[in-house]
Amino acid sequence: MLIEAVYLQYNYDFRDYTGASQKRRVLHAVREMGCASISALQARVMHDAADFSRLLQYLTIPVTEMFRDPHFYAALREQVAPFLGTYASLKIWVAGCSTGQEVYSMAIMLREEGLLERSIIYATDINPQSLETARRGVFPLEQMQLYTENYQAAGGKRAFSDYYTAAYGGALFDKSLIENVTFADHSLATDSVFSETHLISCRNVMIYFNKRLQNRVFGLFHESLCHRGFLALGSKESIDFSDYAGRFDALVKRERIFRKASA
Repeated sequence: MLIEAVYLQYNYDFRDYTGASQKRRVLHAVREMGCASISALQARVMHDAADFSRLLQYLTIPVTEMFRDPHFYAALREQVAPFLGTYASLKIWVAGCSTGQEVYSMAIMLREEGLLERSIIYATDINPQSLETARRGVFPLEQMQLYTENYQAAGGKRAFSDYYTAAYGGALFDKSLIENVTFADHSLATDSVFSETHLISCRNVMIYFNKRLQNRVFGLFHESLCHRGFLALGSKESIDFSDYAGRFDALVKRERIFRKASA
């Protein structure tokens, strides 16, 4: 089986990703890479690391935008930032950061709330190509209108255009936003916790995981968060019915913002 072979050969573990989504992505890769079958695709990626890198782009298709779900960011600004402001220093983990739009959104919000300079942000993903895009911080100019509308709806306090300049055929974001960001390869399926954190944002990632992997990830997050730390999920994700349902309190349930329960 392709997914098992990928795990054994490259140590990328997709075995607990949901079947339907995974099947769509594999079949898309078969077509786009000009293979006659999944078996033919497997033969190629097992013998050519460059072909595996191509496959990885299809298995981890990024679907993201800056200030996606603006009401979430407004709630983060209004309900969570005041608590974060009580700490002398902050560690924030953006898990499954994809091409980085959420990292820059988080950094902008933190700057406007006076928190960025005392924050260390860990931005992690399993896709090296996506991480490189995030490091570069250059996004399509044609997306700026949407991003601006999202930013304004999220409670932005400045002109969004203050944060980028037109360069390299796109919008180059202010590098000072990521001075305290560490971009790192990290798999939620196989890797462990690397730091105590005050806020974890993992949005629209676990919808692709089965229940077993979701429970593993919630365990990682619970272990990583400090006493009464915050966890932010995507709009279609929930801790309800997981093994960790009783270990988090809903802070803003509608926006999927939770707080680690007192021991």
